[in-house]
Amino acid sequence: MRRTPTSRHAARGMSLIELMIVIVLIGSVLALITSRIMGGQDRANVRITETQLVTLAGKVDQFRMDTGKLPESLDQLVTSPGLPSWLGPYAKAEELKDPWGGNIDYRRPGESGPFELVSLGADGAAGGDSVNADIRKP
Repeated sequence: MRRTPTSRHAARGMSLIELMIVIVLIGSVLALITSRIMGGQDRANVRITETQLVTLAGKVDQFRMDTGKLPESLDQLVTSPGLPSWLGPYAKAEELKDPWGGNIDYRRPGESGPFELVSLGADGAAGGDSVNADIRKP
């Protein structure tokens, strides 16, 4: 009967340092994936806001066609201002907020038309760039 020598290296598991390296690598991959997904969400919110402002501008125009004047505030799209020709509601209250939860600003008159709708972007502050930039619909 022949006895084969057993090697210490063949039977050993992962050392603590090897285990830590694997955990760091997994964490790095997860961090990269998370940052890509979150960045994509912000870009999607910008596109959603642009579409939302176009839709809301159409609702303001519908209010104007029905009543003969622009609303004093966006709230008049949701609740009657007491005008007999008001045929609303034209919008739901949740439509008056952007995807980041900020209120959509209604400015009358606007910079380039009778009214303007503005979302302050992801940071909720005027100005900014990228996803923090103001989004406008004249």
